[in-house]
Amino acid sequence: MDNRVPEIKTVDAPDGLEGAGFFATSLEKVVGIARANSLWPLPFATSCCGIEFMATMGSRYDISRFGSERPSFSPRQADLLMVMGTIAKKMAPIVKQVYEQMAEPRWVLAMGACASSGGIFDTYSVLQGIDRIIPVDVYVPGCPPRPEQVLDGLMRIQDLAKNESFRRRNSPEYQALLASYNIK
Repeated sequence: MDNRVPEIKTVDAPDGLEGAGFFATSLEKVVGIARANSLWPLPFATSCCGIEFMATMGSRYDISRFGSERPSFSPRQADLLMVMGTIAKKMAPIVKQVYEQMAEPRWVLAMGACASSGGIFDTYSVLQGIDRIIPVDVYVPGCPPRPEQVLDGLMRIQDLAKNESFRRRNSPEYQALLASYNIK
């Protein structure tokens, strides 16, 4: 058994002006750091990828080191939708409804081959990737992906949250993206 103590993640200060007794930076950078290090994931697990997510939440991999120790099972209190596993076409409207109920800013992580592309289930009843119904920010490959891959996907979401402009969600490009998925 591995008895090493996990490394504590530290957050670097944003770029700014520093002097004797003061530090100045933009509000956008401070909010980005806060968002990136306090993601509230909503796990939408339907199969074996959910078990790997549970392992990621355990003490060996400890997702709480990344500020995501509070999984939310209410879409209104979550900002990261983690879709894990096979999504049947009958479940697609529910996944979309959960996404629409989440407050902005929101991010989506498609975990595993089934959520990303339908996996080995190329059948009439399985959705061939959740990007057909909602926009996806990060894809985590694998069948099922290892906890290290899940953590890497989470860190990529953190990078997106940290560097996102306040204006992106109101931009015509973002509105066009949502309109292409028929999302208001």
